Amino acid sequence: MPSTPAAEIARLREEIRRHDRLYYVEAAPEISDLEYDRLIERLKELEAQHPESITPDSPTQRVGDQAAADFPKVRHLVPMLSIENTYNLDELKSFGIKVAKLLPGEAIEWVVELKIDGVAISLIYENGLLTKGLTRGTGVEGDDITQNVRTIKSIPLRLSTDSPPPILEVRGEVYMTNADLVLNNEEIIRYNQDLIAKGRSPEKLLSNTRNATAGAIKSKNPQECAARRLRFFAHSVGLTEGLKAKTHKEFLDEIGGYGLPPTPMVECFASFAAAVEHCEELIERLFELDFEIDGLVLKVNRFDQRERLGSTSKSPRWVIAYKFEKYEATTKLNEIRVQVGKTGTITPVAELEPVELAGTTVSRASLHNADEIARKDIRVGDVVVVEKAGKIIPHVVRVEKHLRKEDQPLVPFRFPAQCPECATKLAKDEGGVYIRCPNVECPAQVKERIRYFAGRNAMDIEGLGDKLVDQLVSEQIVQNYGDLYRLERRQDKLLNLARMGRKSADNLLDGVEASKNRGLARLLNALSIRHVGARVAAVLAEHFGAMDKLLAATEVELSKVNEIGPIIAKSIHSFLHGPFGRETIADLQSLGVKMAAEKAAGGSAKLQGKTLVVTGTLQKYGREEIEELIARHGGRAASSVSKNTDYLLAGEKAGSKLEKAKQLGVKVITEEEFEGLL
Repeated sequence: MPSTPAAEIARLREEIRRHDRLYYVEAAPEISDLEYDRLIERLKELEAQHPESITPDSPTQRVGDQAAADFPKVRHLVPMLSIENTYNLDELKSFGIKVAKLLPGEAIEWVVELKIDGVAISLIYENGLLTKGLTRGTGVEGDDITQNVRTIKSIPLRLSTDSPPPILEVRGEVYMTNADLVLNNEEIIRYNQDLIAKGRSPEKLLSNTRNATAGAIKSKNPQECAARRLRFFAHSVGLTEGLKAKTHKEFLDEIGGYGLPPTPMVECFASFAAAVEHCEELIERLFELDFEIDGLVLKVNRFDQRERLGSTSKSPRWVIAYKFEKYEATTKLNEIRVQVGKTGTITPVAELEPVELAGTTVSRASLHNADEIARKDIRVGDVVVVEKAGKIIPHVVRVEKHLRKEDQPLVPFRFPAQCPECATKLAKDEGGVYIRCPNVECPAQVKERIRYFAGRNAMDIEGLGDKLVDQLVSEQIVQNYGDLYRLERRQDKLLNLARMGRKSADNLLDGVEASKNRGLARLLNALSIRHVGARVAAVLAEHFGAMDKLLAATEVELSKVNEIGPIIAKSIHSFLHGPFGRETIADLQSLGVKMAAEKAAGGSAKLQGKTLVVTGTLQKYGREEIEELIARHGGRAASSVSKNTDYLLAGEKAGSKLEKAKQLGVKVITEEEFEGLL
């Protein structure tokens, strides 16, 4: 039986909505853009033939032809409060302590999510239909931008469920990807030229994804808004009726099921400390994102706990933003080099025309991997935008493709097929993005592994610097970790090295001998096991206590350890039971390297029961090192000064904590005095 026009229209709408969801929510498109456009065109054709069938939630009704008048003001159903924020890690930790005090004795789960650098909006759905889109405005009332919101393809006009909540208010961020900003370059250039002609000052021009987004979402012409390729992520809940979720994670899953794109990369943690540690790890992955963020947000997961915590007049007590300053500069990419890491990863590095960025001169930036270069279409000779977020290493945000000259074509970068150090054929991770040299004896890998093994956060071998490592490996005196502990037998070759006298050699050998007692956690970190850093190593050491128990654990048992999971478990098990890992551990054991957690070097009870706060810049220690040292000797490293603080360890440029310590009569000590305590 032939399909009726009404039936085909209904089928096309459902199919288009399904493809919208696959593209924007699940990131798993099934058809090409051309095929998608053909579906839209066919639906438009049918609706034109049968105008009585057109409904407000039809995919063809996203872009209106009427220009908007001045945006009317609409009162928010629930005020859109601002959230507390900090740029300081100690203040962030203090926030967690404060929340714990407000919920005494309760287990508090924390979620960490990206703080998208876009424009905050509120969407209101009534019985599944989008009825209103508002800007944040004053927080009490916002501008009605419904007509523009309807042009954003990642925002469903109708929720994909047969039983929607009667009222669902979802809050989130409208944003633009860097790739789409590049695609919009010509339109933005024309827009800026018009503004300049009208006398607009340079700081008012469109130059990044955020102001391009802000300019579009408040445009009086919905078609102009549609042309900007804006997107949306949902991150918060407003007024609702019929919502099933009891936690933030459940809320994100629920709205994802309705076809709304939830904010990505959200993780849940059983403690605030674990959430904060994840923040530090997440910041190092910013290069993976094709959109801009200006911080991370930490939220209490459970809605009932949020309700009891309540809000101040300005912000909720259950959420905080950990922000960082962002700096951008434009410069020329002169060359792309590749370097080999300790696990064989081949990392491309951009050699840049030196440029001032956040008070430092930047001449190099990691390009991370081959996929990253291809995704951003980075070529030697390009003008690139380089970004630095806080103290994070600079990375290339995007290419200014409109500045490429047609008469001087740039050649796409070709990733090498062989290792630049040992000529071994390179291999790409299965299901991953990294290309590696599989030769564990590659001289470049050996050097990087030995450097890391000897580092302060690993085996902390005094006297073994980068230049000496280069000599030891180049002269084939050291080719693996065990060779470091055999140096005493090769003193003749050691003394023949440049700038190596008897005293230097003795100091090095003493440092190597002392490193045998660093303990299991430091050893696991030092071994350069993929996915295992200082935190995972500490978790493993605490859980298993000794190397023999760790070796006896199955991959499934490893994956059940808190904070490990299946991917890390597989990597650990593969290393421990593979030829290289098995031989390495047996070799180190035979050479007297201690492999039990309770035998960690320098441990004592000399700070047992003592609470210390560290402030300012220390000369000998980084923040992680000093806090680990305090814990190793039985003490507790706190983030804020109180009457319960026993010592304030003050370095250079100590600030408000020093003043508070003096007011409370807390003893202030120097680094030397701290070492005296031990």
